[in-house]
This record gives sequence, structure tokens and C-alpha cells, in this order.
Amino acid sequence: MKHRIGRVEGEILRELTKILQRNLRDPRLRGVTFTAVECTNDLSYATVYYSLLTEDAGREQEVEAGLEKAKGMMRHLLGQVLTVYKVPALIFKRDTSVQYGAKIDQLIAQVEKDDAAKKQ
Repeated sequence: MKHRIGRVEGEILRELTKILQRNLRDPRLRGVTFTAVECTNDLSYATVYYSLLTEDAGREQEVEAGLEKAKGMMRHLLGQVLTVYKVPALIFKRDTSVQYGAKIDQLIAQVEKDDAAKKQ
């Protein structure tokens, strides 16, 4: 069963990415990337993680509003291509791992820079 859920998650991620690129014209959703999908065991809910390249809180709220508005259309379009009996309800959550990774890279670079300065 877990294998099937994983397959469905991958299929949802692929299809949502296509829908975002081809079908949605909302300017609030520019620069949004879907990074992962996690479904419940009964496939009734799908948590869709997305990332943004900006730290701006106002922009983040715009994106949330845009995703909320597009949720019904996305689910409808998913239903046309998915091979499941019932299309899961979509829940959108911000994926902060990209930001976290960038911050770690920045800290490592700073430590290396400080270390090089101490050696001179």
C-alpha cells in the first residue's frame, strides 16, 4: 500500500507542476515551485509543499491567497488525469527547507571566511 501512495504522490506532484505552469494565470503564483506531496493513507488529503525564492512576508501571503483561490481548479484538473477513485483534498504548506539550506550555506561560508582571516 505504501508503494501505491508513493506513486500517487509522485503523480500528483508532476501533474500539479504542469497545471501551475500551463493552466494558472494568477500573477501571485509566479516563482512558486512545488517541492513535495504527502498523502494520507486513505488518499483523502494531499499536503502539497511549495517553495518561494523570497523572504518577503507580504509576498508569502499573496502566494497563500493565490493557492487558496486556485485550489478548486487544481483539484478539478487533477481529477481529469489522476488514476484514483477520489481526488484528494489539497492542503498547501510552505517548504522552508530551501531557505534553511541557503542559510546553512551562508553560515558555512562565513565560518570559512573568518577562518581564512585568522590564518593570515
